[in-house]
Amino acid sequence: MTARDPRPRSHQIAAELRAVIMSGDLAPGAKLPSTAELMDQHRTHGATIQNALGILKAEGYLEGQPGRGVFVRPTQQQTITPADYSTPSTPGQPYAWITAAADRGQRGASQLLDVGEHPAPVQVAAAFGIDPGEPVVRRQQLLTLDGQPVELVWTFYPVALARGTPLTARRLIKGGAPAVLAELGVEPASIEDVISTRPPTSEEFVALALPTEVPILRTFRVVVAATGDVVECQLMVKAGHRHEVRYRWPA
Repeated sequence: MTARDPRPRSHQIAAELRAVIMSGDLAPGAKLPSTAELMDQHRTHGATIQNALGILKAEGYLEGQPGRGVFVRPTQQQTITPADYSTPSTPGQPYAWITAAADRGQRGASQLLDVGEHPAPVQVAAAFGIDPGEPVVRRQQLLTLDGQPVELVWTFYPVALARGTPLTARRLIKGGAPAVLAELGVEPASIEDVISTRPPTSEEFVALALPTEVPILRTFRVVVAATGDVVECQLMVKAGHRHEVRYRWPA
């Protein structure tokens, strides 16, 4: 390959270190080589190395310990298995996402930002088989782990399905929306996810308290009932440096 990476050298070095941290090749608690060793390894200046380490400290991958050096922090990355959250919670129990966080020793919470009827975005309208701009019910939430924002969620429902149900209430739903869909007799029969990455919008950057250089992980989900009707669409935006997605299916 003859093409050169046009990014600043400090960003290139940060990317290489980030990759080995995320893969586990540089384990949590591991001490990084000294600045002099990193300078020699990457054939660059001390300021460049410090800038690279500063990027990773801001992202939460590294921490400096005075007099000891720089160490890899315990991973902040969560492995998400989407199928784990599609089953309705037991009556009276929290939403499965919150229960899963508790099982990991974390405190998961959801903040309801908005509920109301809004014009359907193009992607949502196509899934529901309606014209863009037609009204749909939208719920917007911010999910946190141990008080830190990790995910923005916009959930959409057909107006005819959601009106008069807890899906339109301006409060959190015990057990989450899957519990309401179950009560309405439209439990998911199939779910399709389309996953992509991109730079964050200003709203996403601020809401998720993102450091620089971090993309978001975008998931657009379509939920289909046994009748073949699309009963829910979700747009989920996660901090790219804090999540990875696991899928399982029969061989």
